[in-house]
Amino acid sequence: DTISALHKSVRGSDPDAALYWLVRMLDGGVDPRYVARRVLRMASEDIGLADPRALRMALDATEVFERLGSPEGELALAQAVVFLAAAPKSNAIYTAWNEVRAFVAGDGTRPVPLRLRNAPTKLMTQLDYGRGYRYAHDEAEGFAAGENYFPDGMSAPHFYRPTDRGLEAQIAVKLARLREANAAASGPSDQSA
Repeated sequence: DTISALHKSVRGSDPDAALYWLVRMLDGGVDPRYVARRVLRMASEDIGLADPRALRMALDATEVFERLGSPEGELALAQAVVFLAAAPKSNAIYTAWNEVRAFVAGDGTRPVPLRLRNAPTKLMTQLDYGRGYRYAHDEAEGFAAGENYFPDGMSAPHFYRPTDRGLEAQIAVKLARLREANAAASGPSDQSA
């Protein structure tokens, strides 16, 4: 129950409550490594790309705890918990991950298009592996507008929907611009080339 309260306090942006539940857990004898693992989960599940520093902060706190142990290392966990509670929140990656997993489970396995396959051998080159692939770095702005990276015959879903919070707001603007460029392109790349 206390880990749930800690997680919900972080998600709810309440650093004081998060610290309270953290201390309750540690004073109650919970293994700080378990807390560290859950703090890592919070950084990915509830902050995500709204503030990518959250994951690094959680990893650093875990490492500091591993090096210092208790009680000194517990301060690093407290620092991470406060940072996560104060960070902008987004579960867009978590939501997208779950949607993609469900999609793949229901859709089955589709072959990788030849243009997206690597051709490290002469035989693979002869079999047209990689043929027609557009190297994004050679394109304007490093983006191959109109290229399709999904299996052939599959519509391009938008699983990842960034929020308007933190860094994700900037990601949302960029993705909207790239999606507009894709729509404006004359069509998907010539996959038979």
